[in-house]
Amino acid sequence: MKDISLWHAVARNQRRRPTLDGALDVDLVIVGGGFSGLSTALHAAGKGLSVAVLEAEVVAWGATGRNAGFVVPNFAKKDPDDIVAQLGAERGERLINLACGSGDLVFELVRRHAIDCAADQSGWIQPAPTAQAFAKVQARARQWAARGRPAVILDRDAVKALTGAEGYAGGWMDRSGGVINPVEYARGLADAAEAQGARIFENTRVEGIGREADGYRLTTGSGSIRAGKVFVATNAYGGDLFPQLARTYFPLRVFQLATKPLPASVRRRLLPGNQCVSDTRRNLFTFRFDAANRLITGGMHIFSPGAERRVPRAIHRRLAEKLDLPEIPPIEYAWSGMAAVAPDFLPHLVELGPGMIAGFACNARGIAMTTVMGGVVADWAAGADPDSLPIPYAAPGSIPFHALLKHAPNALLPWSMLQDRLDESRAA
Repeated sequence: MKDISLWHAVARNQRRRPTLDGALDVDLVIVGGGFSGLSTALHAAGKGLSVAVLEAEVVAWGATGRNAGFVVPNFAKKDPDDIVAQLGAERGERLINLACGSGDLVFELVRRHAIDCAADQSGWIQPAPTAQAFAKVQARARQWAARGRPAVILDRDAVKALTGAEGYAGGWMDRSGGVINPVEYARGLADAAEAQGARIFENTRVEGIGREADGYRLTTGSGSIRAGKVFVATNAYGGDLFPQLARTYFPLRVFQLATKPLPASVRRRLLPGNQCVSDTRRNLFTFRFDAANRLITGGMHIFSPGAERRVPRAIHRRLAEKLDLPEIPPIEYAWSGMAAVAPDFLPHLVELGPGMIAGFACNARGIAMTTVMGGVVADWAAGADPDSLPIPYAAPGSIPFHALLKHAPNALLPWSMLQDRLDESRAA
């Protein structure tokens, strides 16, 4: 078993960028070389802005290179009607409309810039294990369909035919979702942004930020950048530099693993249309295949002695249980990463100062939402009124008892597993 992200291991685009050496002056500097930073760089450079990206490690080092490669064009815990109730009709529908186009934008950028990232807009499926859960996802699908999305309700037989998994009461599919290799997608965005004139620097950690009369100066180990505006695109990986930002989200570590390639006979039964799947359980069950027929799944991390070994094994055993595998294929890769989860499970833009904002949008929907966030931030950088932006924009808040949140998964995972068992036993 290799303790490395599958996506970094198999990526063919291995291009590296220089370290910043000297001084630059730009319209917009972006801290973080993940999806949101690179999408912003691409969109802002396309508007004619001078742009620089500062990445402390390498492009796609953080959550961008550690996820499962699911493109999911909706929200983790909120349906459209919930968002309208929370934000009001005008602001709510603006955000919903943004999400509606997020999956299509990912695959359009792949086509437009010829990004070689094993992209397949095959759809995202959400099966429901009980009749009660199925009723909820039917309502969810109807709400998205009413807004023009390709949302399809699936009965029990359709879920089995599409996924190969038994035991589900039904589900739904958004046909605009799909799968990618996230590292190759991110590096393709970086190539495209540079082709538009953006400059990207790797191994360039920001060590300080100071206010100047006409913007900000960011200092690094071997250089500095003066910028009119700053976008902080570190998501869950920027807490040391921006402690006020770290208190606005729930940091969640997630494990992922990839098996060795499955035999063709098993592969034909599971996900013959190459969709990705994440069900409605609290202890979420997810799976997809990569281009080499490795089976990929994930689960929540717990903080306890030996967890780095025990959690992947438990997730691995779950594959055989849920997918009726006659033999569990060995684990080839196992890795983990941090997600930034907002208390309301929505994307947010946070004002850190005049002309400086941060964005976080993971919430288990990172690829689609961070990509579309890039266009929104580019509009802001070009002078759009923050109140006109479709993503909620405000000063940083603070989650009560934030310091204790790192211990939450130790209680949340057992509770989630218990509630899932109770739900399914009642349904049976």
